[in-house]
Order: sequence, then structure tokens, then C-alpha cells
Amino acid sequence: MIDLEFIERLIAAFDDSSVDSLEIERGGTRVYLAKTPPQTVAPVATAAPVAAAPVAAAPAAEAVPAAEASVPAVASHLIDVTSPMVGTFYTAPAPDAPLYVDVGSRVTPGDTLCIIEAMKLMNELDCEVSGTVAEICVENAQPVEFGQVLFRVDPN
Repeated sequence: MIDLEFIERLIAAFDDSSVDSLEIERGGTRVYLAKTPPQTVAPVATAAPVAAAPVAAAPAAEAVPAAEASVPAVASHLIDVTSPMVGTFYTAPAPDAPLYVDVGSRVTPGDTLCIIEAMKLMNELDCEVSGTVAEICVENAQPVEFGQVLFRVDPN
């Protein structure tokens, strides 16, 4: 069990260090600290949903010039579904269970898209739009940040 004083000392030491991210597991409790948010957080938070996808795709487009022309044109109408919290992303309720959604799945408001585990609590993420899942942006069982794009939904 990690006590509150240990976490406070850990945060203070982390803030004073040059380390960018840190994950510690102790006594069955996992603590993840990060100073730098993912690059997709700022564009999603400051841009309208229609403009968010091309801005978020810009760094990848610079790395692969061939993708530069196709990514903004395809992604411009997609709606980003972002993570409401820091946690671990799961595509199904159990390892042997079917996926909540896959690319091409039709979704409506209220449909469960995934689970985000935070502090041993399983939080279902419900869809807020109707459409077709065009992209799943995170691998199963990967850590996610607040505001990170998890899915892109085509509202057509």
C-alpha cells in the first residue's frame, strides 16, 4: 500500500527532476506521473472538432510526406472521441470477450466504446455521437492520457 506522504514526496521529487515520466508499482498500487502531455491534447482542446484532426495529424504527415495530402482530406470530417481521464485502455470487458467496437462498427449515443481502468476502477466510455468507427487510435491495454484521441467516428 502506498501512503499519501510517499506520493507527496514522490511528486515533489519528480517535479524537481529532469525525468519526463515515471511509473511505480508498490503493494498492488500503480502510480503514473508525466510532465509532458501527448501532442494530440493541445490541438483537440483548442480547435473545433472539424479542425482538430488535420492539426493532430500534422506531425505524422511531416514524417511521411506521402501521407501529407491524404490524411487531412480523409480525417477532416471525422469526430475525435478523447479520453476523459488518465488510465489503461481496454477494447473489451475481458481478454476472451468480444470487442465493444471495431473499425466499421455502427455506434449510437450510449453505446460502450471501451473501458478505461483508473486506480483499479473500470470506467466504461460511452459514445456521444452516431456514426461509424473509422479508426481506433490506441492499442489494447495501453496507457492513455487525458484528452488523448481514442477513436475517430465518421458521422455519415
